[in-house]
Amino acid sequence: MKKIFAFGGLLLFFLAVSCSHKDLDKTNPNQLTPDNYFKNGAELLNAVNSVYALVQSNNLASREYFFLHDLRSDDVASGGGQLETPRNQLLIGAQAPDNYVVNEVWNGLFRTIFRANTVITYADNATDAGTDLVKRVVAEAKFLRGWAYLELVTGWGAVPLYTTVATSTSETQAKAAIADVYAQIISDLNDAQGVLPDRYNGAELGRATKGAAQMALARAYMNQGNYAAAKTELQKMVSSGTYRLMDNYSANFREESEWNAESVFEIGFSSTGDVNWAGDGDDPSWGPQERTTRSQEYSPVGWRNLIPSNSLIAEFEATFKGDPKTDPRRSFSFYVIGDSYNNGNSVLQDGQVQGNTSTFDGATTKVSWGKYSLLYKSDPGGYATSGINQRIMRYADALLMLAECENELGNSSAAIIILNQIRARPSVNMPAYPTARFPVGNKEQVFQAIVHERRVELGGEQVRNRDLLRWLNNGKISVGAIPNFNKLLPIPQSEIDNNDKLDQGDQNPGY
Repeated sequence: MKKIFAFGGLLLFFLAVSCSHKDLDKTNPNQLTPDNYFKNGAELLNAVNSVYALVQSNNLASREYFFLHDLRSDDVASGGGQLETPRNQLLIGAQAPDNYVVNEVWNGLFRTIFRANTVITYADNATDAGTDLVKRVVAEAKFLRGWAYLELVTGWGAVPLYTTVATSTSETQAKAAIADVYAQIISDLNDAQGVLPDRYNGAELGRATKGAAQMALARAYMNQGNYAAAKTELQKMVSSGTYRLMDNYSANFREESEWNAESVFEIGFSSTGDVNWAGDGDDPSWGPQERTTRSQEYSPVGWRNLIPSNSLIAEFEATFKGDPKTDPRRSFSFYVIGDSYNNGNSVLQDGQVQGNTSTFDGATTKVSWGKYSLLYKSDPGGYATSGINQRIMRYADALLMLAECENELGNSSAAIIILNQIRARPSVNMPAYPTARFPVGNKEQVFQAIVHERRVELGGEQVRNRDLLRWLNNGKISVGAIPNFNKLLPIPQSEIDNNDKLDQGDQNPGY
């Protein structure tokens, strides 16, 4: 069953109406304010639902979130001249402080934080404060705030830190130190995991779980080079028995296998309804956010704005290069001309696919994304918005993070076992490490196998740019190895103009 977090915009600012005439200067007993609205757990639940609605919106999961992360990686290339200028700027590292995609994601994350703060701040006002429902709702809000700040500190570095509801411009904040932002993230995620359940069922699917908090916390620790603390969180996930790898790799990107045992945190979309192109999900004239643009943006029969990069394609093991087996994840991840689609009833023709070509098995052809594409079961034409849920975190990523922690802590043999667990998925069944290409005889060789395995397992899943940043910050790679790469994104110019605690000197380097 799908859970669709499309709740419109919950009203979080309440406007008081006044009049200069003293006889009319009365208090309206029916006027809602934050102090008198959140009376019980049900109303707080509506409030936290509005936080999920922002995560689901075009600002974030439905569109700009996957664009920002993928464009910042070396997993993608331009699909052709149809790629819009702000997106191409990010792809080539030429973004400016007014870049549309950067600004949309920044605004979406801070609005997520504002709404989460509202839930956390006013929870004590509920008549049933202290009940399991209220505790869980607050834990969900803390997870969402911690997740949003993890996204911000990873992409922008030092950012303003808000833990209470700002009600006026006088309450704007200066940039907090990166260490302070991480301290808040760690606090929020630790609080959340202490309350959240392992799983939900039915209509509650899609809410934050204990495992999601643990995985986000592990990411935060790994970003800081604290592999021991990250290992502790990841081992909790393993020992819980909640998660397992799906036998079919493609089950992680298809509609019929949503909310599966490999999913740690995913955002629900509907197979009916439409996309709210207004962006933030609050404009009622556009209606709720029900579908995602991902299939339309990346599919071969669609807009095809982004395609797999040649370096990602070349990363896969293949027999034409002398490897003993071609990695099946390549065909699960990409479409090439001549592939069947639409439940095997159609064959992809060159004339159907617009834009740029790639190098595939030494030949020039058009390669497109298969992950999250509707083409596996339909022929939607160019308009291919979908109801396929966006998986934000999945267990394979957590296992590969654990392998990296084991290797960094001197347990390379444990890391190899985990890598081989990923490769042994029945639909993949790749030869175990060591291989001729990846001998894994020492810590550095194991690290190179981890880099490889993460790329072919998680390509196009908004993970590669995080990996590059983490390895760069922790001294594992050099910036020269990453073309067109900016370590930090620009703080939106609108934020500098409107936040009286910031000025141009607070802009990130290079902008």
